[in-house]
Amino acid sequence: MIAPNMQAVERASLKSDVPDFRIGDRIEVHQKLLDGAKERIQIFEGDVIARQNGGVRETVTVRRLVQGEGVERIFPIHSPRIAKIVVKKAGLVRRAKLFYLRDRVGKATKIRDDVKRQTKIDTDLKQAAEASAKAAQAAAAKATAEGGMSKSAQKKKARKEAEAAKKK
Repeated sequence: MIAPNMQAVERASLKSDVPDFRIGDRIEVHQKLLDGAKERIQIFEGDVIARQNGGVRETVTVRRLVQGEGVERIFPIHSPRIAKIVVKKAGLVRRAKLFYLRDRVGKATKIRDDVKRQTKIDTDLKQAAEASAKAAQAAAAKATAEGGMSKSAQKKKARKEAEAAKKK
């Protein structure tokens, strides 16, 4: 049992944008990596074979095949290094842990599809895409209404002004 003051601290660092995914689902984990001075996102896509713990300490084990070799990674779900998790495909399994997949090769590693949950996932993805498209459209309309320019248009204008200044 966790002390109430520890629960309050942990509750503050829980992520609210974690999607509903289960064992057997195929997910994409977008992880932030430091690449020199830049920060970039690396995507790891695979099947969820285990979920452990709860709260801030919750982790997920994702497995995929790379050039015929199985690769497993354990991700802390509520880590700030995890940008987002996207559910690609809903799987239907009857086990809490899918460690038996480690011993299997080829078609034996297939996981059945959960058609009911997949339709819900597809509609959610479609709604999210439509919402982001509307937001982008609204932002573009607002920028043009205010007389704003794109970065490339600003660069072209600056070049023309510099050339005009040189000619004088």
